[in-house]
Amino acid sequence: MRKSIEIHIENVSEFQNKLILFSQTLSVSCILNSNDYYKKNNNSHNYHSYNLLVALGSIDELVFSKNKEPFNSLFEFYNKQPDWVFGHFNYDLKYSIENLKSENQDLIGFEEMFFFKPRYVIELNDNKIKVWFTKIDNESSVKQLINNIQNVKFSNENILQSKLKSRISKEEYIDNVELIKKHIQLGDIYEMNFCQEFFNENVKVNPATLYIKLCEISPVPFSCFYKVGNKFLCGASPERFLKKVGSKIISQPIKGTSKKGRSKIENSVIAKELFSNEKERSENIMIVDLVRNDLSRTAKKQSVKVEELCGIYEFPQVFQMVSTVTSELSDNHNFTDVIKNAFPMGSMTGAPKIRAMELIEKYEKTKRGLYSGSVGYVTPSQDFDFNVVIRSFQYNAETKYLSFITGGAITIKSYPEKEYEECLIKAKGLLEVLNGKIEN
Repeated sequence: MRKSIEIHIENVSEFQNKLILFSQTLSVSCILNSNDYYKKNNNSHNYHSYNLLVALGSIDELVFSKNKEPFNSLFEFYNKQPDWVFGHFNYDLKYSIENLKSENQDLIGFEEMFFFKPRYVIELNDNKIKVWFTKIDNESSVKQLINNIQNVKFSNENILQSKLKSRISKEEYIDNVELIKKHIQLGDIYEMNFCQEFFNENVKVNPATLYIKLCEISPVPFSCFYKVGNKFLCGASPERFLKKVGSKIISQPIKGTSKKGRSKIENSVIAKELFSNEKERSENIMIVDLVRNDLSRTAKKQSVKVEELCGIYEFPQVFQMVSTVTSELSDNHNFTDVIKNAFPMGSMTGAPKIRAMELIEKYEKTKRGLYSGSVGYVTPSQDFDFNVVIRSFQYNAETKYLSFITGGAITIKSYPEKEYEECLIKAKGLLEVLNGKIEN
């Protein structure tokens, strides 16, 4: 059982940035940051719990093993002593769930699944921090931790301008979209999420500095800074995968994107056009149906509901179409059953899910790794919240390999050129962080 202590903080923004810098000195850490999004954009479908939730250090870890069913392993790990648990599901964990294979390479190297019980859990709200700690610590050592964080010195290093290469050419991307549409015409699939990678093979960056700048440019609700060993995720995700509060399950898939305009009047027009766009709505509704089906496998009878269909949400660079699907967890299922039956999330695969995933391996050139996976936490009461890893940098500090991936849903109504442009729109905030551009 953890104890807790509350401490007043004078300069919240400065402390938060020092906390990010401090976290990367540890072997394992996770910062989940909503960037005050819900304070500015409050509505009944937010389901917001924490503004900033941080896990520092590790007292116990679960590393993926091919010899064990991953979700059973997670439940056993959690149940040894119910506690805060943080970690990730890699998109490629799907190979342990379904009969799928890939010949593509993964140049970052995140484990297919990794979870840890942190030494410290920190919640930051307004000018107060609350620190949960275990029996190996006391109030004195926690105060020393906070003092160490406050004494962190800011780095003066700038993020160097970086040129990124595309894993496939624009021409190849467009050709592949046409081939995917042929699969749709044949009835193979209805929709497929098709992605491409942008990368730099030899670049030295300070991941914490990268993440701080990313939050300045793209302050979104499911942002995260996550470190496991030499591997980092600097994420600016606007999307929730799954949340559990008591017996209630919430999923909020995103499908439908429009670039923002230059004025409030122009943005109002763009938002209305996105809401009524037939193609974007059909993409979203197809994934809503898939999510309803996924949740129904672990739900009480007749408890699956669509609380909001095709809502339009404003983010720093784009408008997104977001739907909210909920259910009540059946008494016959535990919290890991819900995740297993919904993973990978339909918004990042397509429908039908298994055939879409097979075609993803055929047409994409690299494994997605943590992109299209999920990072989040489980509480001591078995509640949880996990994001969808999109709009994010993956970085291997040992090999100096930096990567990000963008993509979109391909349907029968897709125009290949516009799909390519959507990839670049989603890349805008990431490129701005790097002062970078994509080489042709």
